Amino acid sequence: MTFSTLGLSAPILKAIAEKGYETPSPIQAEAIPAVLSGADVMAAAQTGTGKTAGFTLPILETLIGGPKVRANQARVLVLTPTRELAAQVAESIETYGKHLSLTSMVVFGGVKINPQMIKLRKGVDILVATPGRLLDLHGQNAIRFNQIEVLVLDEADRMLDMGFMPDIRRILSLMPKNCQNLMFSATFSKPIRALARTIVNQPVEISVAPPNATAAKVKQWVCPVDKKRKPAVLIKLIHNNNWGQVLVFTRTKHGANRLTRELEASHIMATAIHGNKSQGARTRALAEFKQGEVQVLVATDIAARGLDIDQLPHVVNFDLPNVAADYVHRIGRTGRAGAEGEAVSLVCADEFDELADIERLINQVLPREGMEGFDPLHVLPASNLSAKPARKKKPKKPNKGRRSNTDGQRRDASAAPKKKRPARRPKQGDSSGEGKRGVWPAKKSANKKSTNRSSESRRK
Repeated sequence: MTFSTLGLSAPILKAIAEKGYETPSPIQAEAIPAVLSGADVMAAAQTGTGKTAGFTLPILETLIGGPKVRANQARVLVLTPTRELAAQVAESIETYGKHLSLTSMVVFGGVKINPQMIKLRKGVDILVATPGRLLDLHGQNAIRFNQIEVLVLDEADRMLDMGFMPDIRRILSLMPKNCQNLMFSATFSKPIRALARTIVNQPVEISVAPPNATAAKVKQWVCPVDKKRKPAVLIKLIHNNNWGQVLVFTRTKHGANRLTRELEASHIMATAIHGNKSQGARTRALAEFKQGEVQVLVATDIAARGLDIDQLPHVVNFDLPNVAADYVHRIGRTGRAGAEGEAVSLVCADEFDELADIERLINQVLPREGMEGFDPLHVLPASNLSAKPARKKKPKKPNKGRRSNTDGQRRDASAAPKKKRPARRPKQGDSSGEGKRGVWPAKKSANKKSTNRSSESRRK
């Protein structure tokens, strides 16, 4: 099968050929005809299989020769969960639509809204947006949805994970009833199917890979190492293997910044990309990495989806993700479109539970290769897929039982005992303290003086 057999016109086929592609991927071969038929589509495939082109190419085809877009309107709306993914989709639209007289635009937060409002005045054929910025623009009457023909929800599972559901429901309520709805996701989980029932109508369902599957041509392995020695192991891997381009994932933003400094101290060009960086800084860092100006891109999971880097050879999990499914998305940055790749995970003994969750998810035990001179002091336990995951101990609930006091009153057993009030000191001149509660006894020094005086009087 070739792209020419899928019903795409000559300008689009020319752009595909210029990109170097000849045959469609499985998801593209099934999704393109389904979208061209006008039906709602619900498609799932593992990351790196060409899902973006699976809806971009047929959408461009359907827009050819259509009505002219009106001011502050769009004919196609593509929603993505992250800015990086929005930029990638917009780049795909420009690449495959460069021989067509269609307009497109991408809008997201982190940059000034006024230039976006000005550009939308003329209207665009395809608008790619993140939910928050889209609602901001709609609230200022910069975009209206009367002319929408196709709505695309890209990375729908990520939308759910990031808590975008209230925004999505609000956007859906503004869409025309007769528009075509497309949902693309990595999985068909129960929450995704529940979401689909509110969006797509009698959809064509496409699934071309088992859930949570990793690319077959990606070599995956684990390097057991103590936590404090991870930076030294990463530096040695880069130097010894002459890695030219490496994407490294850390769990936290501060960890990404710290690792970047350590790499640069070892004369390795590195830059970080995470949520605390401005959009301009994130865009610059990604561009420098793609152009080869930076050797290592250190990222948090914000970059696990949406980064499309041609022929990225190496991905390193400096820290394992808290959520096992994120491992699949991380290593999906390499081995894209059938290419070969390598994914290395630096794992310390404290991360064994996360490693076990990942191996159960992908249903394979990852091979382990130690680094000479870096044998861990804390041994990483052996993996066993047949072993049941250890149940995490729940914190003990406070005792809510009640017991009786000696006076017959009932009180909460978990309540702290009442503190006794300190005894009141006697007023000046009050030395006896008799008949008074809580009065301090007279000072010993005063008693001694009075005793001495009485003995002196007896001598006299």
